[in-house]
Amino acid sequence: MPWHASLALDYRREGPRTVAHFRHQGPLRLLRSLYPEGDAICHNVLVHPPGGLVGGDTLDIRVQAGPGARGLITTPGATRFYRCEAEPARQRTELALEAGARLEWLPQEALCYPGCDAENALRLTLAEGAELIGWDVAALGLPAAGQPFTRGQLRQHLEWPGRWLERGHIDAGDARLMDGPLGLAGQRCLGTLFWLCGTPPARALREQALALARERIEASPLRHSAGATALQPGVVVVRVLAPLTEPAMLLLREVRAAWRAALWQQDGPPPRIWST
Repeated sequence: MPWHASLALDYRREGPRTVAHFRHQGPLRLLRSLYPEGDAICHNVLVHPPGGLVGGDTLDIRVQAGPGARGLITTPGATRFYRCEAEPARQRTELALEAGARLEWLPQEALCYPGCDAENALRLTLAEGAELIGWDVAALGLPAAGQPFTRGQLRQHLEWPGRWLERGHIDAGDARLMDGPLGLAGQRCLGTLFWLCGTPPARALREQALALARERIEASPLRHSAGATALQPGVVVVRVLAPLTEPAMLLLREVRAAWRAALWQQDGPPPRIWST
């Protein structure tokens, strides 16, 4: 029987401390709030106990960051989209940042098993002065286990209404997309890292973000399949293609850390769960 799970998370600034309030339904949980960088930034780990989605399953995640709140969200492992027989499996996420809020959305990758029918949607809204650093990473198949992505599909939707819209449909049966030089060129992990600003930053700051990203791309083994661009003044994006998840995530984590330190003056350690 399909499972429908939902979680609503609300970050609020209470004096110098950001506090997380949440409610959930079904198998979707939030571990206790952590403050490894002090009271201002609330770290949370989002957990889906079943470990994956099959046909008909739906995850609905809604995050609200109130004025001046600071939050960081990650996951302990990949979101697994297993083989589907009839209905697609869906994950829908909405992030809404109010004035002056800062949020990091840093889940592990969406792992698409052979034969999956997956839908992964992310919708963003940012008020004046709000900023978001986040990423969206998808891995196709399980090449290390000898299970290539020879059948199945992934539909992706990434939107900041009125500012940024991307839609993708990856079908394992589309040889030109999967292996052509103008498509994925045989790569099976694709990642997008973004810095979004409700109030467009000064040009010098935007150029600094691009320079930091390009320095790390140039030093990476993936330098020929990664790039950074400013799609518009408040949208800076890094994209990467890789044969496996690990090198792509390593590059994105390095750029994210550089952005965080330079743009937000926050150079705390990465979430501990990434090293467990």
